[in-house]
Amino acid sequence: MSTLAPYACHPETSRGRQHPEPPPQGRSAFQRDRDRIIHCSAFRRLEYKTQVFLNHEGDLFRTRLTHSIEVAQIARTLARNLGVHEDLIEAMALAHDLGHTPFGHAGQDELNACLRELAPEAGGFEHNLQSLRVVDELEERYAAFNGLNLCFETREGILKHCSRSHARTLGPVAARFLDGTQPSLEAQLTNLADEIAYNNHDVDDGLRSGLITVEQLLHLEIFAMHHEQVRRRYPDLDPVRDGKRLVSEVIRAMINTLVLDLTQTTAANLARVKPQSVDELRAAPLLAAFSDPVRTQSRALKQFLLNNLYRHHQVMRMTRKAKRVVRELFVAFLDDPRLLADEYRREDPAAQARAIADYIAGMTDRYAIREHRTIYRMD
Repeated sequence: MSTLAPYACHPETSRGRQHPEPPPQGRSAFQRDRDRIIHCSAFRRLEYKTQVFLNHEGDLFRTRLTHSIEVAQIARTLARNLGVHEDLIEAMALAHDLGHTPFGHAGQDELNACLRELAPEAGGFEHNLQSLRVVDELEERYAAFNGLNLCFETREGILKHCSRSHARTLGPVAARFLDGTQPSLEAQLTNLADEIAYNNHDVDDGLRSGLITVEQLLHLEIFAMHHEQVRRRYPDLDPVRDGKRLVSEVIRAMINTLVLDLTQTTAANLARVKPQSVDELRAAPLLAAFSDPVRTQSRALKQFLLNNLYRHHQVMRMTRKAKRVVRELFVAFLDDPRLLADEYRREDPAAQARAIADYIAGMTDRYAIREHRTIYRMD
């Protein structure tokens, strides 16, 4: 693509796949990655995995699937603004949550605790590493290899976080966590697009649920500023009668501000460093960033959501139930692997614990609840 910046990833110069394949016809290697992600089983299951509210709590709340699509939309805009590869950044965005457990972060935290307490030889659980495991090993769609056999660049973007101990076992895709280099700009932007999406859309879902209020949000600079702008632009909007429209306009304006600020700040960083290749960009400091004032506002919003939404007593009650389901499933399967289908049984204890974690992590919210009822209820 002649419109790509010199620091962008190019499919023609990709570091390749773990298993060599003939080049695709009629599409680029990064398009092939995106298509494989969209067609895989783990992507479909995101429809019934929690974002904040459990899947059965309402049809209008975000799921991991809708969240991933929203991240992809924001990421593609950033890619186009900054001259990096749109198909690659979309693939990263669509795949970034493939390893998430049911019940959101509550499920992840409890599965990690179960592994560390009951099967420490198997290691813990982190959804980011699990996303890479899904695309590298767990998907079963191709005769020649396990996983989706994605390009190095796509896998690099999926692996957002990694401890040094895990990095030592993952090979080149995790080398940057050992040598202090950075991922591609596509990967850096995807990470921040994820933050833009979940902060703003959790505001929307939180207001829709009634767990937070506009009055509370007006104490935040980023919300109050855009709320005032919307009220001035649309003076006839009634806060009661047109509350949904008003909130939607405010959130739309906040997202636009964050995207523009990220674009402008990153462009200024690129102009200062002047990377002439993706390798030069990887050797530079992180270049994708918000300006200091906007980063401060964004952090305040994130802290507000933590204190007032994610730790709201109604969310905490569901979190408690979710953790119980995950723990009791793990304990049941670990105590008696005969409860598992043959494909999840292993002879080695560590491998058995990891297979149980894979099974539970792949469950949707409703499937986990159904499995729990099947094992623990007599009716």
